[in-house]
Amino acid sequence: MDDLSSIKQSFLHELSLVQGIAGLDDIRVKYLGKKGVLTGKLKTLGALPPDERRSAGIVLNEMKVLMENELALRKQALKNRELEKKLASEALDITIPGNYTPPGRLHPLTQTMLDIIDIFSAMGFSVEEGPEVETDYYNFEALNIPREHPARDMQDTFYVSDDVVLRTHTSPVQIRAMQKRKPPFRIIAPGKVYRCDADISHTPMFHQIEGLMVGEDISFSHLKAVLEAFLHRFFSPDVPVRFRPSYFPFTEPSAEVDIGCIFCKGAGCRTCKTSGWIEILGAGMVNPRVFEMSGYDPQVYSGFAFGMGIERIAMLKYSIDDIRLFYENDIRFLRQF
Repeated sequence: MDDLSSIKQSFLHELSLVQGIAGLDDIRVKYLGKKGVLTGKLKTLGALPPDERRSAGIVLNEMKVLMENELALRKQALKNRELEKKLASEALDITIPGNYTPPGRLHPLTQTMLDIIDIFSAMGFSVEEGPEVETDYYNFEALNIPREHPARDMQDTFYVSDDVVLRTHTSPVQIRAMQKRKPPFRIIAPGKVYRCDADISHTPMFHQIEGLMVGEDISFSHLKAVLEAFLHRFFSPDVPVRFRPSYFPFTEPSAEVDIGCIFCKGAGCRTCKTSGWIEILGAGMVNPRVFEMSGYDPQVYSGFAFGMGIERIAMLKYSIDDIRLFYENDIRFLRQF
């Protein structure tokens, strides 16, 4: 036991030279490990006479406690030093201007759809939604478009199977609404639709909002009043509106609705093909056959329906000449809205 003092001095000297946390473990193993210097001394206690064993044990245990405490203190000191170095190297200069993160904003199609929904909601229409993958029955047959009907050629359809399609319009939502509601009611059905078409004015996926109003004594005058109120609210109170006869298998009579060209004010330009008018949506009185297939008595109930493409509305509102710009995710384009 005579060399305990030199062991202590060697331990403290080596400990003072350690510059990293990893080096502390080497010293701990050297002195306190299973084959360590101090551990070896503790193993010799059994060979000492009983009168010396007690006092030697006390001294060795005190040495062990001292070494453990010194190791812990050194470890904490090294951690503090590493933290100070890290703080010094990563110090923030509060005088440097911060990084600007521009606020997010709604996509122009989303904003256009919300604006349309707000207008019709103010007129008492509720929002209905339905599946984008539809059965042939809801997408066509219940809308008076049976198989082999030439009207199916008006819509280039994505077929999942013979009886399942990606919906080509949101009109199936109207059928589902009639099956679960009792008149009177008024709804709009916004959502994505799909058709095999792609050019500067068409995309395979686009958005529509369709509307339906059903009750007793609903007339074409109601349809005209609702759509004129919407168009004047959305575009301008001064924009002229006209209805042209047209054909849709699920409405009779049917009409195309035009507004006066908002670019040339009716004088005639490239956008309106010199006509002074721009087609904006389709509409008409619900075909009695559609009512019958939904379980309504067409002698009691009448109603009107209409539909419009969100992309077309947005293109007119924001003077956009290529529908594909909506889907290219070009931040320079989107920042303009």
